Amino acid sequence: MRKTLRQEWNVWRVGALPGLAIIALITVGRLAGTLQYLELIAFDYMLRFRPAEPTDERILIVGINEADIRQAQTYPITDAQLAALIRQVQQYQPAAIGLDIFRDLPVEPGHAEFVQVLRSSNLIAIEKVLPDTSGLTINPPAYLPAEQIGFVDTVLDFDGYVRRNLLGTPNLQGEYQFSLTFRLAEKYLSQRGIPLSNGKRDPRAMRFGEIELTRFTANTGGYVGADANGNQVLINFRSGYQPFRTVSMAQILAGTVDASWIRDRVVLIGVMSLSEKDIVNSRALIGRNPNLVHGVEIQAHALSQILSGVLDGRPLLQVWPEGWEYAWIVLWGILGISLGRWLRAPFLILLGLGVTGVVLIGLCYGLLLLGWWVPVAPALLVLLANGAGLTAALFYRHEQNLKARIQERQLVIDQTFTAIHNGPLQTLAILLRTVQDQEPSQQFLYGELQKLNQELRTVCESVQQEAFSQENRFRISQETTLDLDSPLREILYAVYSDTVRRDLPNFKTLRLKLPTFDQMDDPYLTIDQKKGLCRFLQEALCNVGKHAQGVTRLEVICKQENGKNMIRVIDNGTAIDSTSILENPALTARGRGTEQAESLARQLGGRFQRRSNSPHGVICELIWPVVKPRFWRFRSSESANRI
Repeated sequence: MRKTLRQEWNVWRVGALPGLAIIALITVGRLAGTLQYLELIAFDYMLRFRPAEPTDERILIVGINEADIRQAQTYPITDAQLAALIRQVQQYQPAAIGLDIFRDLPVEPGHAEFVQVLRSSNLIAIEKVLPDTSGLTINPPAYLPAEQIGFVDTVLDFDGYVRRNLLGTPNLQGEYQFSLTFRLAEKYLSQRGIPLSNGKRDPRAMRFGEIELTRFTANTGGYVGADANGNQVLINFRSGYQPFRTVSMAQILAGTVDASWIRDRVVLIGVMSLSEKDIVNSRALIGRNPNLVHGVEIQAHALSQILSGVLDGRPLLQVWPEGWEYAWIVLWGILGISLGRWLRAPFLILLGLGVTGVVLIGLCYGLLLLGWWVPVAPALLVLLANGAGLTAALFYRHEQNLKARIQERQLVIDQTFTAIHNGPLQTLAILLRTVQDQEPSQQFLYGELQKLNQELRTVCESVQQEAFSQENRFRISQETTLDLDSPLREILYAVYSDTVRRDLPNFKTLRLKLPTFDQMDDPYLTIDQKKGLCRFLQEALCNVGKHAQGVTRLEVICKQENGKNMIRVIDNGTAIDSTSILENPALTARGRGTEQAESLARQLGGRFQRRSNSPHGVICELIWPVVKPRFWRFRSSESANRI
């Protein structure tokens, strides 16, 4: 279990670093506000595509449209015409009337009549308390008390869209004012015995009965450093094509509107003409004019949110604490990393990425239906970045692994061919030539066949060694397997000890063995490079056992000296000396072992050489520097060429 956990930790420690970097990058990006735009767009569209809700019959919009303006033959609508409209509405006994039309100045004729109607009705008029870009505000009708005044200032986000409702704010004189929607909600709910008070969780919030209106803060949801002055709430727009009943001014004056639509309802009167330009932008609403919403409709949505939340239990929009939001983002980032760890196959990762992406969006959508706005854009971004990045990496890794496996198989084939050619085939050729030229003795035939048998067994062991080599293991014989995580000195000594015990013909004449294995650990060696060093030492020793006839002295030196590591094998055999090397073409040919040794030396930044040891024998050595270039330190064992 400990070994498994350690291996798993090593995989995650290396493989998860890029994914963790992406998680950190996206987290920092969200903290800096660079993802705010994406989060708000995602928020808008999730609100937009919610199931349609029933029409809120508590609210009726009287929209003065283009036909009404043409019929009145004047604009603005005169005080007399507005007075007639309000008087007609009052006959049906509404719970409250909201006049979403500025009337800071008289619009004759009929101003006196208009004033009288306003004073004698349960109407709320409007003002603008926050200065616009030119510094202007708009006063309310001077003849109405403060209880009949509400502001209609709209809070726009940096992209020009409306997502928040301002319930209360100080004016330029420092006097705290309330909005039109708040005044209407307070009047409507008070008639039903639901009082207004301060919040319990947040004393600065407003509360009707037991329903607390969650106050907007600068970092609510996807916002970063937003303007949170005054008392603001997120608008949970009512979904559907007909959230409210809407009638025209002409219909009211003609008396064609069902009286039940007005009695005990809240009536909002406003201009719904495109020429009036009382329009704001919102992606969250579906309408005839995409993203364009009349101001009086925004007031209706803001009012409906309060009334529905208090009376119907409709969810108000809330957010998680910031710590939970970032934990949510990190969780999906780790899930993206896990796809590459557990699924492995690139196409499975893509499939898993699609499924988890749909699950993420579905969860965020479902939570929004319940009134919780959780981060979807950064969570989806970190999931896709980690998942897609790992997929691309796995495509590359799959291709590289395929090439590596092909190279490994080709290497085993080449090594097997070389071993057969240099050993059994040469012995067989000698045997055939001897039989052809002369009649050999039985003792000679027995000795050559025994040698051929031993060489074939050696080839078999070599093939088995390659077949059973694991990632961090090296099999030097059927009985012995080395752990390549051990120090290099111990690994090489184990190779030496096992090899010299083999039943090779020339090892039988050895009288003196001089092994020297000093400290030579190198932290930058990869697993494949350690395997290459083991093969180099093993082959050098086997060459002595097979070819160094009459050898009596074998010296093996593995140590670190003058900033360099060294593996040196010296024998005093007589089969390969300077004369025989020149006279025997077979010995001058570049064998597979020589090519492997030279390739290993190049990778290690060192050198390989095989030279004569006067007067008899051969010196075979590999020398490489301990300190590697900077780029070498970051090479992985997976990408290193197999030797």
